[in-house]
Amino acid sequence: MSIRHLDSLFDPASVAVIGASQRPASVGATVWRNLSQGSYAGTLMAVNPNYRELDGHPVVATVADLPIAPELAVICTPPATVPGLIQALGERGTRAAIVMTAGLTPALKQAMLDAARQHLLRILGPNCLGLLVPHIGLNASFAHVGASPGTLAFVSQSGALVTAMLDWARGSGVGFSHFVSMGESADIDFGDMLDWLASDARTRAILLYIESIESPRKFMSAARAAARNKPVLVVKAGRSAQGQQAAASHTGALASADIVFDAAIRRAGMLRVDTLQDLFIAAEALGHYRSAASQGLAADAAARLEQLTLLTNGGGAGVMAADAAAAAGLDLAALSPATQTALNQFLPANWSHGNPVDIIGDAPVERYVKALQTLLADRDTGTLLFMHAPTAIVPSADIARALVPLAKSDPRRVVSSWLGGPGVAEARQVFHDAGIPNYDTPEQAVHACAMLSTYRRNQEQLMQAPPARTAQVQPDLARVRELIAQVLGDGREMLTEPEAKALLQAAGVPVVATEVVGPDPEEAALAARAIGFPTVLKILSAQISHKSDVGGVALQLESEDDVRRAASAMLARVRRLRPDATLQGFTVQAMVRRPQALELIVGSHVDPLFGPVILFGQGGTAVEVVADRAVALPPLNEPLAEALIEQTRIARLLAGWRDVPPADRGALVRTLMALSQLLAEEPRIAEIDINPLLADARGVLALDARVRVSAASPGGAAHFAIRPYPSDQVQTLQWQGAPLVLRPIRPEDEAQHLRFLEQLDAIDIRMRVFYSRRSIERSELARQTQVDYERELAYIATRSTADAEETLGVVRAVIDPDNADAEFGIVVRSDLKGGGLGEMLMHKLIGHLRERGTQRLVATVLAENARMLELARDLGFSVAPPQPGEDTVNIALPLH
Repeated sequence: MSIRHLDSLFDPASVAVIGASQRPASVGATVWRNLSQGSYAGTLMAVNPNYRELDGHPVVATVADLPIAPELAVICTPPATVPGLIQALGERGTRAAIVMTAGLTPALKQAMLDAARQHLLRILGPNCLGLLVPHIGLNASFAHVGASPGTLAFVSQSGALVTAMLDWARGSGVGFSHFVSMGESADIDFGDMLDWLASDARTRAILLYIESIESPRKFMSAARAAARNKPVLVVKAGRSAQGQQAAASHTGALASADIVFDAAIRRAGMLRVDTLQDLFIAAEALGHYRSAASQGLAADAAARLEQLTLLTNGGGAGVMAADAAAAAGLDLAALSPATQTALNQFLPANWSHGNPVDIIGDAPVERYVKALQTLLADRDTGTLLFMHAPTAIVPSADIARALVPLAKSDPRRVVSSWLGGPGVAEARQVFHDAGIPNYDTPEQAVHACAMLSTYRRNQEQLMQAPPARTAQVQPDLARVRELIAQVLGDGREMLTEPEAKALLQAAGVPVVATEVVGPDPEEAALAARAIGFPTVLKILSAQISHKSDVGGVALQLESEDDVRRAASAMLARVRRLRPDATLQGFTVQAMVRRPQALELIVGSHVDPLFGPVILFGQGGTAVEVVADRAVALPPLNEPLAEALIEQTRIARLLAGWRDVPPADRGALVRTLMALSQLLAEEPRIAEIDINPLLADARGVLALDARVRVSAASPGGAAHFAIRPYPSDQVQTLQWQGAPLVLRPIRPEDEAQHLRFLEQLDAIDIRMRVFYSRRSIERSELARQTQVDYERELAYIATRSTADAEETLGVVRAVIDPDNADAEFGIVVRSDLKGGGLGEMLMHKLIGHLRERGTQRLVATVLAENARMLELARDLGFSVAPPQPGEDTVNIALPLH
């Protein structure tokens, strides 16, 4: 249901506590005390048949007796009473309820939801601690302390953590815009909270403590929308492997719920941290640094921010920071000769002459200023970590005041650590008041920089919008479907090795040629002679997935006799170890001689929450022991495939070392994209395990593969956690005697879109519905071209010229999370108005919104925009008359 009526939850004009009392240590008494003794200015009411008055407030016996319908109700009564109370509140017109009651059975919980659904009444809980909205003095919780107003929103599934965090924040001076305990999330879930907080003006960053996700696609869509607007930071419980079920393949075993959740966090542009303390460290850092993309930085400038330059007045602090940076995977910037020469002009002869830049403990204020000024002047120094230990030479506060103007001149690049206690307290406060991030220790400061680096990379993944299909991969889908149908028709799910290789080859993955023979050593020897020596022999059985576990693989067989002996021994061994297995025979293949090749694993698995996922890492028989792997959510494009590879340790070896040339990275990326496309196109694929996949300078080659399929169709693009680019909506028409393409906008359209906007007349910009002058900024361009197709549509009309494709017009609609209203805007290039292009774009938009079940299309139009109003009337929109004193009118078109 999403954000409908959440305003009644977070900003109610009236609140009723059902079960309010004076009984010591009861939930009802605590909630009533927190509300009645706080600063909430709305109407407060109480319901309890055992009281007539509480703290000067009249108490009524039933919901029906309340003098007015409460906008928000807080329920603190036994489980059996909850459904009836929700029904009564809904009939009175209440829009939201917090159900603190624990112990609702599944039947009671469903009855509660059924009663709420009739009246569109929203429920937080049950079994929750409540919520706090400090800006309006609302403390509808049974927490032991309140919260101060601030700009952080904290949302938790754990009530115990809510109280602990409140206690910690109170002592640390941290304030909140919202503090919410989710409880069992029977109705309002993380997706709803993210949608609400993303558009809340008081919330600067969203902090989440998550134990489980119920609606992954809704969560991912809401998270991606929120992460485009403000930092979203997550602590996810359950990193350990305990309790995870064993899977049927290497890939299934490795693609644990936690590593998949990590992939989802990255893909949504959020930041995952390990501890609750890290939530606030990261929030502090991200409050000053937004992603390079959102700040309009070029890619090379963003890359420079990934490097650190350490400025210190003591060698020890510099060494600790350098060690922390190495452990976090952050590089120290190399000082250029020009910068070193500039530093030599004023630093003592015994300064460190490198990074860390140690300006020596006797440094006066002027030396600090000149050093920071010199380092900031060199953009290649990246992020500057300033560290200071107090000395008797000069007061730390004087240094801080002198450095503030410089640090504020380039706020994305300066982080500080004032080491010590009372001696640097004033300096810390000076930096804090100036908005410069400060951390207690060098290690903590480096940790914050590392989190910023991860956040920037995750934001880059957020901006990718790959299609399900790619022109770089041309699979033989008919062959793929034929193979799967044949296997399922035989009553099997596991493909044999030859079948698996044939399927992968049809999908565009290079595989080694393989011959199939019966369970006869002589037949195997003849096949080996035909292929050529040396050869590889493998057992073939539908019941044996991991052949090496039963001695079912023989390598480097140099002659027919070798093959006969190996086959005979293999048959005896397998029959002894696996008497249950039916042996179809052997597979025979040439022994691949690629001595410089790396063994990789590439695979897929259907996660029960996030759907199909893709795994990449170091392969071989010890794959679980080495555990060098990473997971990504499809669909993949080149940047996302590259990002997946870079998350592994083996990525460094792929770049080459000593006399080993780099592996063909392009071939590996194409293989990952081919797998992504296969998963999108064929929903019956349940698991794929390619191990090993050889990779070297000659390309990639799959030596062995396992594939499991399922008639239940657990995969396919429909089950992807992220909706692919809707390439099926591309349409080619004739317009003014030439081909015209109407298609969804893509991230790659950014430069083309900028040229389109620059061609608009000033009057068209003023008349626009959606665009403004600010859209010329790169950060706004990114938001316009990087669309979450789950909740937003943007169609452009394009035509090809001799040089390039050009955009002629664009229509956009943002769909509310309830799919009730879509607000649209349209603009056509100024020299093309009146040619029917706007009407074509509108028909395209209206048709698709009807397909997805959106109820109404709306917009706000300048009253003087006669051309737009005429088009709206022609399309069947109702046009509301302007209100007195208003220069805009509202238009609406019912879609169903």
